[in-house]
Amino acid sequence: MLTAALLSSCGDSDDGGGSDEPFAKDSADQIASKAVAATKGADSMRIKGDMRQDGKPVSLDIAVDQEKNCEGSIGTGGSKAEVRHTDGTLYMRGNEQYWKTALKNQPGSEKVLSEVADKWVKMPADDASTAGMCDKQGLVASMDENKSERKGMKKGETTSVDGKDAIALTKKGSGGETNTMYVATEGKPYILRVTTKGGDAPNDATFGDYGKPVSPKAPGKDETVDLKELAASGG
Repeated sequence: MLTAALLSSCGDSDDGGGSDEPFAKDSADQIASKAVAATKGADSMRIKGDMRQDGKPVSLDIAVDQEKNCEGSIGTGGSKAEVRHTDGTLYMRGNEQYWKTALKNQPGSEKVLSEVADKWVKMPADDASTAGMCDKQGLVASMDENKSERKGMKKGETTSVDGKDAIALTKKGSGGETNTMYVATEGKPYILRVTTKGGDAPNDATFGDYGKPVSPKAPGKDETVDLKELAASGG
């Protein structure tokens, strides 16, 4: 009985005197900091959403881990591509519009376009357009590049993101936009969603499948072509 009473009193002390409010003792900025740290520390995660890059709308659905294994899809406008990264090699299977855009003004592009149709394309390791796509730590770091964006945040209401309880942290941006970060209130304080509403660059991305293994398989040789070799032969 004495042990139970001690444990009970410790619990009351830790949650702010019996308050049911998640993160009762933490400021919004402290919660945001914990969320970024937890997300960086996760072995793996899945990012899904619509955002803007260089003014263009981009859709993303990628599962990625600390070892840069990744699998998913990317798209912008009518341009879409499936992505796999395994054993240090990136493979992409894009639709016609994707490759037309990617190969624009490249010598021998017409021949290459005919060769990559419905194929998984082995990408050059130094390809700048795909660099970082499967870098989990880089993706989280780029999200948190401007740390001032998570300073001066305010606690919002508790809500649900994909069935998980979350607290909303909000901040008004200099361009009139509202940035919101949704942080899990149970288990580790992972980021579950980030949104930017209003302004010039609206974004909405959800994060999940934390800790779930990412095990993409390399495409078979009969369904794979090497972009570097194709470019060389087409030139």
